[in-house]
Amino acid sequence: MNQMNYRELDARYYMPAFSREIMIERGSGSKVWDAEGKEYIDCVAGIAVCSTGHCHPVVTRAICEQAGRLIHCSNLYYVPGQAELARKLVGICGMHKAFFANSGAEANDGAIKLARIATGRKRFVAFTHGFHGRTLGSLSVTHKPAIREPFQPLEPACTFVEYGDSAGLEKVMDENVAAVFVEPIQGEAGVIIPPAEFMKNIRELCDATGALMIADEVQTGMGRTGRWLAIQHTGVQPDIVTLAKGIASGFPMGALLARDGIEFRKSEHGSTFAGGPLACAAARATIRVIEEVLPDVERKGRRFAEQLASFGPRQRGLMIGITVGEPCPAVQKQCAADGVLVNCAADGNLRMVPPLVITDDEIDQAAGVIGSALSELSR
Repeated sequence: MNQMNYRELDARYYMPAFSREIMIERGSGSKVWDAEGKEYIDCVAGIAVCSTGHCHPVVTRAICEQAGRLIHCSNLYYVPGQAELARKLVGICGMHKAFFANSGAEANDGAIKLARIATGRKRFVAFTHGFHGRTLGSLSVTHKPAIREPFQPLEPACTFVEYGDSAGLEKVMDENVAAVFVEPIQGEAGVIIPPAEFMKNIRELCDATGALMIADEVQTGMGRTGRWLAIQHTGVQPDIVTLAKGIASGFPMGALLARDGIEFRKSEHGSTFAGGPLACAAARATIRVIEEVLPDVERKGRRFAEQLASFGPRQRGLMIGITVGEPCPAVQKQCAADGVLVNCAADGNLRMVPPLVITDDEIDQAAGVIGSALSELSR
């Protein structure tokens, strides 16, 4: 299909909810190729999803082998590999039990329900510039007015506090708050890293008021920052963790994990597709690959950031953000023209979240292209 045909088909038959220019036809490792055969180093990775790169042989083999045995059976029955995956994630996250979902937004919806059940409370607290999803439940704790306001009134009720403002959080915490939703690093906002004590202060305020602390690790989890969870850099243990994106190398999957004493009982929650055989096979294989590369993620991230040091990068593992401002879309377009995919997150912030398997040579090539584009267009 030529470029004109797929653009015409998309314009005619698909709702115009996205802005896009390139059709990606295939990928391998940290590289992808478009419909015209152009090669790119992929520093978007499906928005931090393709943690093991594109079509990693361990993951693709696990999916194909499982597809040859059983694709779906529903949660009316024990699902092959589901309990084994839950055990692995419980260990990784230091939690007690897991429940699976089909996306990060769905995992956060489940966390909202679980917090209400566990506390008997209705109100939530979240933070400015935070992003937790676009379903009506997850959107209620997502701050960005442009995507919230058209769908109001939203439920549950949520109070927003400036990200990083512990004093502001203390003012709104009371016995009516069910939980505080927080990203240990804000991804969609552009890789915003909070003050060092912020997670600890949230934990203390939740303990003091009986609220739960929910760590949204949808983008930051599964090794993205050099540890399995970004919050593990702080020494703080939340009550609930939500995961998705990098959990299954691109196969749609999410998860929520909770500490001892917090769990869904029979009929309180459910899903037809969540935690199915294919998703669990992809996730178990993904974890095996991440276990091998995780010790090198922080070094790779430093290598990437050091080559862009003159532009003031914010970096934790392979999660890098640079404030560019108004020229950000032009920088993104120039990088693509020169063979590197990056994306503009909120507020003019350039975001790089490449596969965890990216090589040093690919980092150097990508950083060179990004640096040149920034030098030419952002100053």
